[in-house]
Amino acid sequence: MIFSSNIFVFVFLPLFLAVYYLTPMRWRSMTIVIGSWTFYGWWRVDFLALYALVTVWSYVMGHLIASARDQESAKLRCIVGSVGSLMVLFYFKYWNFFTASLIDVLGVTSPAGIFTMQIILPIGISFFIFESISYMMDIYRKDAPPARNFVDFAAFLALYPHLIAGPVMRYKDLSAQIVSRTHTWTKFNEGCVWFMIGFAKKVLIADSVAPLADLLFSAESPTFTEAWLGATAYTVQLYFDFSGYSEMAIGLGLMIGFRLIKNFDSPYISRSITEFWRRWHISLSEWLRDYLYITLGGNRKGRARTYVNLFLTMLLGGLWHGANWTFIVWGAWHGGILALERALGGKGKESPYPKLLAWPITIVAVMLGWVMFRAHDVGSAFAFYEAMVGLNGFALTDEYAWRITDMQLAWLLIAIAVVFIEPNMRRITRGVLAMGRSAMTVGMGRAALVTAFAFAVLKMSADSYSPFLYFQF
Repeated sequence: MIFSSNIFVFVFLPLFLAVYYLTPMRWRSMTIVIGSWTFYGWWRVDFLALYALVTVWSYVMGHLIASARDQESAKLRCIVGSVGSLMVLFYFKYWNFFTASLIDVLGVTSPAGIFTMQIILPIGISFFIFESISYMMDIYRKDAPPARNFVDFAAFLALYPHLIAGPVMRYKDLSAQIVSRTHTWTKFNEGCVWFMIGFAKKVLIADSVAPLADLLFSAESPTFTEAWLGATAYTVQLYFDFSGYSEMAIGLGLMIGFRLIKNFDSPYISRSITEFWRRWHISLSEWLRDYLYITLGGNRKGRARTYVNLFLTMLLGGLWHGANWTFIVWGAWHGGILALERALGGKGKESPYPKLLAWPITIVAVMLGWVMFRAHDVGSAFAFYEAMVGLNGFALTDEYAWRITDMQLAWLLIAIAVVFIEPNMRRITRGVLAMGRSAMTVGMGRAALVTAFAFAVLKMSADSYSPFLYFQF
């Protein structure tokens, strides 16, 4: 089940909200667990057993860490718990990739089928494994107490708004809200606004430019124009798809009293890759910083080690996205640029590049990275790079010109415009929520949002199935 589906919008969501608010407060965590497990099991019921196993493992190890007599024992238990969770991720996501890669490196021949297996990847596994690890590490670091009971912990891990594709929630950020949270009409109304904004971004924009990206990335020998048009289409598709999901998740969380962290902050206006990663997939960036980069030593062990830690963090962050060399190369690309920018003196929003060139350099670097991210293999990515420098010619060919519709190009231009307008979205949202705005402004804002949402619902009903891109990660 996905958020942008009729079964979710018209059946699951209203039923869940009705049951949730009819349930006494002390039983609402159980309602979240049952509802979220139903949501997750809609795709494959058998994977609920795996999900339950990870939940029990993390909960038990968390209490063992909290009850340790000394820091060394707690550290050992945290390592055991984290490795146990990572082994689940390794088997389902990386076993075939690493065994095949090892065989290639060793140059040996093995009978077919001995090392590879038919493994179905559970959706959302990377997200809930990371969250189970955050629980154990937060207890070990004493950033949060262990969950008061199993149901509360299961509600944290299973919370359906962010269960499948994030945001990656750290236990310390959500533990207090699991125990006690407020339910107000203002918060619910804000949740509806964020859900409708995210829904419109996903269905109207991302799904409208997706065919253009798919068409041009599937071209055998795209020209310069076709390659850059395809890269631009995928760049906006990925952003509006994933940020749309995240905003829907934030909205759904608010509807039941949870305030999830913001996951995107207009990343495509960044003036360096360092700033980009402070704006893109913020929850993952913070997770990698707090649990990997700092654990590796951060910037506490000299400049050279800082560069290495930045590179390794992004390399592993790339691997987290999928079992393919394309993701490893993509992570290395970003890690190398982060290290270079740090060496050039760039920190935070301070760009190391000349003022007029900062944004063009950054957005081109991001787009080049997305080509590798989107490609089926490294060879395909480099073939696409050849097209981007004009080795296959420059003009749009007849083969693809007739297949590119005016509507696709119009939505692409709208998406680009929204990228630059979006920094003002907070003011627009405040207007819709009637926070310090005139009645006319509020009415116009609400009318525009409801109209966009209505068109998105109609488009969703008319189109074929369109899953979120990050479900595969």
